[in-house]
Amino acid sequence: MASKNLVLDFQASVARLRHRTCWRLYHRGRWVRWSWLEVWERVRDLALGLKVIGVEKCDRVAILAGTRAEWSLADLAVLSLGAVSVPIYPSSTPEQVAFILNNSGAKAVFVEDRGQFRKIAPFRKRLQRLQTLVLMEGSPAGSALTLDRVLLFGRDGHEEAWQEGFRGIGSGTTATIVYTSGTTGDPKGAVITHGSFLKEVEAFQYAFDLGRGDTALFFLPLAHIFARALQFWQLASGFEQAYARGLDAVPEDLKTIRPHFTASVPRVFEKFREKIQATLKDASRAKRILLGTAPFLLSRKIRGLFGGRLRYAVSGGAPLSQDLALFFDRHGVRIFEGYGLTETTAGICINTQRDYRFGTVGRPVPGTRIKIAGDGEILVKSPLVFRGYYGDPAATRKVFTKDGWFKTGDVGEFDRDGFLKITDRKKDLIITAAGKNIAPQNIENLLKTTPYISQAMVHGDRRKFLSALVTLNREAVGRWMERRGVRLNGHRSPGRHPEVHRLIRRAVEETNKRLASYETIKKFAILDQDFSQEGGELTPTLKLKRKKVVEKYGDVLDRLYL
Repeated sequence: MASKNLVLDFQASVARLRHRTCWRLYHRGRWVRWSWLEVWERVRDLALGLKVIGVEKCDRVAILAGTRAEWSLADLAVLSLGAVSVPIYPSSTPEQVAFILNNSGAKAVFVEDRGQFRKIAPFRKRLQRLQTLVLMEGSPAGSALTLDRVLLFGRDGHEEAWQEGFRGIGSGTTATIVYTSGTTGDPKGAVITHGSFLKEVEAFQYAFDLGRGDTALFFLPLAHIFARALQFWQLASGFEQAYARGLDAVPEDLKTIRPHFTASVPRVFEKFREKIQATLKDASRAKRILLGTAPFLLSRKIRGLFGGRLRYAVSGGAPLSQDLALFFDRHGVRIFEGYGLTETTAGICINTQRDYRFGTVGRPVPGTRIKIAGDGEILVKSPLVFRGYYGDPAATRKVFTKDGWFKTGDVGEFDRDGFLKITDRKKDLIITAAGKNIAPQNIENLLKTTPYISQAMVHGDRRKFLSALVTLNREAVGRWMERRGVRLNGHRSPGRHPEVHRLIRRAVEETNKRLASYETIKKFAILDQDFSQEGGELTPTLKLKRKKVVEKYGDVLDRLYL
């Protein structure tokens, strides 16, 4: 019989797996294991401790932290009380944190460390509903409590009453309010139920055969809906999960953990390919000949980068270029791309081992209906679709058709076999002065296939031709300059050097050969800095904020059209 809430799914796994490893985490210089029973006991103590400090059913509790075991403990404890988790990206600015805490009416917030605590401190008096701050690590500041102290509060609590409470949580109960990172304006809080997450767990179980004896490495931000859905899938399916030590440590952690499953955004896979390409360019002539005559050696090396046991690598959060997918597939690492939004509780389409097609995001998951509107927009009806935006009925009405289809804002098409292909964001489509409709993401992905370009943004709405802003892969360009004996000679950055400009121009010309004439890049500019979250050009899931880029580099773009 299907569970009616996420905690019951977790409890069922604990009952059958008890002393087997549930989570692996890096603690005080070494990897440690927590059994299913140990995780359950920590969740119980934390839930009962939260109850002692006043958290009740329907209260909102925020979590401001990076991906770590304590994040998941806090989430499960909150859900078990019938309360509502409100994740906040650790990369959020103090103003963004204050907005989400205020908009959600959060009663309590889990904070990773003193650095994150300092984001809240300046706004503390204005957050009148916020009563309690719980610090995950470090000494408490002001009236904040430590996580250990809240766990201690719950040690003598009544487990029977707690279990009776979460058994009464129905599938229609709100589990979370996830604030969309957004590319414009203030974020909106998507209200998502236990039932929607349970349906997404079923979708993952349909797509991937993972269970007892398998291991996954997690490093995506748990504030993102995709990572959160993966977490609930792990808890329901019973495979082992390891928390990476951080994004920079992922390459080393992959070799240590040797996972059967991992998930990422396309940019991380792009960086893996850049590393591989750089290694090949630096290889001696003899070694290149060897690799050329024995490609299986290269494939074995690439599989080794992922630990050697990887069966499933899943990409989500942004479009994956077909070239990137084919590169890895040729070497035995198949990337399963899916598609979804915060408002659809992550994936509504996914490629699976049974049904896979390059250049698509797969077929709709069971129970989900998708149709394409007259203007190309993807419309959805599914149990995965969210309830609406928290406290914003006007914004909710805008994203539904009169007959109840959710408007994704993405443009796509089905092939004759029912596989969905995403062509662009509806609002990102470029309409040139000649009236041509152009999807910029495809062109940007092609530009990034060269090892020397890190990021790209195509521009040209209502202009007579397309232009592009590109940023350099500094490591690859640096090696190229060293091999060619090119020196900066007073140029402020590599992108200002004529030789580097010619290198990038050749890359743009090669890209143009693969495009229709009206899609070609006529002019480009090389920026001194890569796009980043800190610079305001990328969302926390590394999607491009086009409006922000245009605002920031408007003068550079204008000069391209003189």
